[in-house]
Amino acid sequence: MMADVLACLVIFTTAIFSSAVASDPDSLQDLCVAAPTSDKKVNGFLCKDEANVTAADFTFDGLAKPGLVNNSFGSVAKPANVNQIPGLNTLGVSMARIDYAPGGLNPPHTHPRGTEIVFVLEGELDVGFITTANKLIAKTIKKGEIFLFPKGLVHFQKNNGDKPASVIAAFNSQFPGTQAIAPTLFTATPPVPDDVLAIAFQVGSKDIDKIKAKLAPKK
Repeated sequence: MMADVLACLVIFTTAIFSSAVASDPDSLQDLCVAAPTSDKKVNGFLCKDEANVTAADFTFDGLAKPGLVNNSFGSVAKPANVNQIPGLNTLGVSMARIDYAPGGLNPPHTHPRGTEIVFVLEGELDVGFITTANKLIAKTIKKGEIFLFPKGLVHFQKNNGDKPASVIAAFNSQFPGTQAIAPTLFTATPPVPDDVLAIAFQVGSKDIDKIKAKLAPKK
């Protein structure tokens, strides 16, 4: 337990130091606790009145326990970004916990606004990212090891074991965003035209329909 706590502190400290070159703008004040209910929109959130700021704006216990994995991919991510911790607003860091069932996959995706670094809490994972030169950089990582995914590049993690696995992730953005490649292309609203997908993937329209049916949100 203590080792896990220390690991989390290491990850968070790394994220804080990385904020010196963070993708988010630097803060111009001590704090700017998010006021998400405001009808005014800026690049981030407007600041809550400092007189109303409390310790609750800077704490979150949502990563303490594993998430419930109940989807066909076999993984679930629990974010700890500005939406969960209002005090992160303008500070350029956030975290997440990702849990994997045996054989589970966090499918190919990108974080358009942040670099990600993961620390393995339990299990063993096959991880990798693809560069813009179409080169795969991949490795198997196990408990206690770290891997880095550069900002904006497509990447994945797969549990290659027969037991559950989990990681803690840190980002140099208060809200790095996530775009999963397959759902983005095949479940967009309005939909990406079938002929665009058919040509891009060099398959027929029937294949496109099958993929869309498999990825459609469960009702």
